[in-house]
Amino acid sequence: MELETFTTETALDAATELQRVLAARTHRRKVMGQEVLVAGQLGEALQLPRIINRLQSKQQKQREQGLDDFQELWPTLSPRTRQKVLDAIGWYDPKELNWEDKRSNRRPVIDPDKGSV
Repeated sequence: MELETFTTETALDAATELQRVLAARTHRRKVMGQEVLVAGQLGEALQLPRIINRLQSKQQKQREQGLDDFQELWPTLSPRTRQKVLDAIGWYDPKELNWEDKRSNRRPVIDPDKGSV
């Protein structure tokens, strides 16, 4: 799978979804002798809130820094996590789509001997 190319808008969508995906992960922790399920906190550890704030900034320089930060983070994620995020935001690779899929936006190859259709 080739590296995805993000814009500030798509990076913001992906970062927001990544935060949701990571928060959905739970783990067990003992609190006062009771075992409880705790929401995942990996998003905070990866500084996703800061990246999202930068991507939402009104200053171009901040948005670019947020995009750079997100693009550094993205390859470090597991392929499964990346795929979950891409599926959730509706990202697809047009080259992998079936011919009948309207999103493929491909035109038939024209045979040069027969001219254009």
